[in-house]
Amino acid sequence: LNRLHDHHLRKLLTLSLLAATLAAPAFSAQGIQVNGTLVPQARVDAFVKQMTAQGQPDSPELRNAARDRVVMTELLRQEAVKKGLDKSPEYKSELENVQSALLANLYVRDFMKSHPISEAELKAEYEQMKSQMHQKTYHARHILVKTEAEARAVIDQLKKGKKFEDLARAKSLDTGSKDNGGDLGFVDPAQLVPEFANVMTKLAKGQITQTPVKSQFGWHVIQLVDSKDADFPPFDQVKAQLEQQVQGKRFDAFLNQLKTQAKVQ
Repeated sequence: LNRLHDHHLRKLLTLSLLAATLAAPAFSAQGIQVNGTLVPQARVDAFVKQMTAQGQPDSPELRNAARDRVVMTELLRQEAVKKGLDKSPEYKSELENVQSALLANLYVRDFMKSHPISEAELKAEYEQMKSQMHQKTYHARHILVKTEAEARAVIDQLKKGKKFEDLARAKSLDTGSKDNGGDLGFVDPAQLVPEFANVMTKLAKGQITQTPVKSQFGWHVIQLVDSKDADFPPFDQVKAQLEQQVQGKRFDAFLNQLKTQAKVQ
């Protein structure tokens, strides 16, 4: 609805007829006088804030566009009142919807303010996140083939001294890694299919699987090149994200409680 509104406003701004027939606005520190009606400067400031929050840089051009938007909206509001649209059933219905949504949003903001998150809660959430992450990251290579027989043939060739990288380039079906000799780089096991990850994490450094590993993609021959402790961002770096997560969980619990207690027919 807002996009449609903006589209029509941009078109209307180009119409010289409207500008000629309606009085030009007068600007002041308190706001904008449009046909004798004062539109507060706060309305312009709110629109500027909305645009900068969406990534647009604050500039004189942006502020001029904001004033134009507010003036045009007020002119159209006045025309709507002249036509009696403020008395129409459609207006009253939509106004109720907007009021409902506004009050709901205000309640959410009030809930967040009245339920601040303590430092101890944030640190507990941080430790929980750390415990859920794998403590190690693994550097692996693999060769993906279509059948178990092909995978066993690859393992036999490796036992005879063939280089893993050369076989990967020649035989692997994984186009994302075959040109690198099957190298996947350091990966978090959680990013891999479980069948692959469960075998990879049990290999010793340099070890190659002696039996093929089946997954949804085919049959794998895996080599663990190395492993290391996983990096985890420091608490201060993720504190804002943690606060949002904890607030979200708390508010979801509150909403579930409301739903349970509500009588909806």
